[in-house]
Amino acid sequence: MSYKFATKAIHAGQQSDPTTGAVMTPIYQTSTYQQKAPGDHKGFEYSRGTNPTRKALEDCMAALENGQFGLAFSSGMAATDCVLRLLKPGDEVVTGDDLYGGSYRIFTKVYEPMGIKFTFVDTSDVDAVRNAISDQTKLIWVETPTNPTLKLADIEAIAQVAKEKQVLYVVDNTFASPYLQNPLDLGADVVMHSVTKYLGGHSDVVMGALLMNDEDLYKRLWFYYNACGGTPGPQDAFLVLRGIKTLHLRMKAHCENGRKVAEYLKDHPKVEKIYWPGFTDHPGHEIAKKQMRDFGGMVSIVLKGADLNETFRIASQFNVFTLAESLGGVESLINHPATMTHGSIPKEIREKVGVVDNLLRLSVGVEDAEDLIADLEQALSR
Repeated sequence: MSYKFATKAIHAGQQSDPTTGAVMTPIYQTSTYQQKAPGDHKGFEYSRGTNPTRKALEDCMAALENGQFGLAFSSGMAATDCVLRLLKPGDEVVTGDDLYGGSYRIFTKVYEPMGIKFTFVDTSDVDAVRNAISDQTKLIWVETPTNPTLKLADIEAIAQVAKEKQVLYVVDNTFASPYLQNPLDLGADVVMHSVTKYLGGHSDVVMGALLMNDEDLYKRLWFYYNACGGTPGPQDAFLVLRGIKTLHLRMKAHCENGRKVAEYLKDHPKVEKIYWPGFTDHPGHEIAKKQMRDFGGMVSIVLKGADLNETFRIASQFNVFTLAESLGGVESLINHPATMTHGSIPKEIREKVGVVDNLLRLSVGVEDAEDLIADLEQALSR
């Protein structure tokens, strides 16, 4: 039977414990498993390779993305690294010019020296993606919405290009979450998540995930997953399973508050520019309407006339918003990308795509919107 999103979030991959009848998936805090004879076991041999708590989470996350297979990692970067291990020297990757700083760092500082070439383009321009593909291109890696300027890539249109060119296509779906969009349904081969963010939702776990439908691809990725060992423990898997059960409720609140905060900031005298795909004048608004169910809780602003010191001063004056790395938790966070999440990107490169010193990124949480707006007002008006 095909279930809808909320039902899958609460039940997918999870059955009551056969030993006790426990409704919640137990934390299987074990490193190894008894075998009746060598190779005769119940599907579990050693917890680096698989663990019952983690397997329940992987199956649940796959179901939320309408996928058949899931892999959970100790971080989003471990998940990214696993995909990149499919490449060999001489291969090329086409990716976005507005990209999470950690992705840029692993691309340019870890894999580029190994002989992998990365071409950074505006992925909101399908022709730019197509024109960047060469005979050596083996991977297209796309974020949408992008971090932090919230550009939109047309997932389905790029999927057609990837299929035509026979190139593996990965979509980082962290900012949207599976509640808002499902890239596998639009033609992506793999969906990547920093599970730390909306899927976990409570800022208490670091984790990543890869979800897919292709069994052969899953087996290739599982080899590196097991061989390299970047897998999470059962306690973290349990916490994310618990977090996912309220994902649909949290995302509704994130979207509602995100809209109210964006509308408040749009005409604020201290705001020079605002990035939020729900506005009709956002360049990616129509794409967002087409492939997303709502516009999310991420909002970025450029402060009018503020230098770095003034930006720091404003960012440090919030009472409800917390100045911190990360996003997607129930609490509202404010981030200074140029020195925090995107600090690994050279200034001249990040500024070309709008990641300037006076840009702040807001992860709008699920508090009362009136309190969030009042906090923004007092910080911006001091």
